[in-house]
Amino acid sequence: MASRPTLHARPLSPHLTVYRWGPHMLVSILHRATGDGMATVGTLLFVWWLAALAGGPASYARFAGVFTTSSGHLNLIGYVFGIGLTLSLFQHIASGVRHLVMDTGAAFELKRNKRFALSTMAAAVVLTLCYWLYLGIK
Repeated sequence: MASRPTLHARPLSPHLTVYRWGPHMLVSILHRATGDGMATVGTLLFVWWLAALAGGPASYARFAGVFTTSSGHLNLIGYVFGIGLTLSLFQHIASGVRHLVMDTGAAFELKRNKRFALSTMAAAVVLTLCYWLYLGIK
């Protein structure tokens, strides 16, 4: 009869406490979160917008009124959704470029990988700021 392996004889897989938390982990999680978030929020807003269009002018005015003031400028909710989705888009693009570069076999050295991960977050913030400043100037 074969004996059962004891619990101590089994190989242990690394746990999150074994690894040191780094920016490369954060960027990987942010890439997934921003992709899922944009897909979910974008789909819900798109369906709501289509339903508002189909509902007529009063329905569309209620939809637009959630995000804009009576003068047509964005209100706080409009800015939160607009800036949030823009930041998510630029973060997803920047980390996607990072993943594309890493798929070629480059940037796996620890220091370069950390610097690249930090630069994706900085690029997302800078691009979002530039985009909203451009919208404000126009």
